[in-house]
Amino acid sequence: MILYTMMPNELIFPYEAEDVSKQQIVNFQGIPILIELTDQQDFQVIRILSSDPQHFMDERICPGAKISFNNLEGLSVI
Repeated sequence: MILYTMMPNELIFPYEAEDVSKQQIVNFQGIPILIELTDQQDFQVIRILSSDPQHFMDERICPGAKISFNNLEGLSVI
């Protein structure tokens, strides 16, 4: 089945409530990202919410990258 729509996947295929509760939108050194808590010491980048193409080239915050809480000098919760 092919859906021709401008709607984001999250509206068409909603996440489970337990998955969303772990996710949070934060600013990491001025770049808005969606993160998910993986364990007590790390979080994983789910999505980059910026429209600047240079932010997508930053390997530190590419989707799937894990960042430890020790490296949070530029993190702020939105």
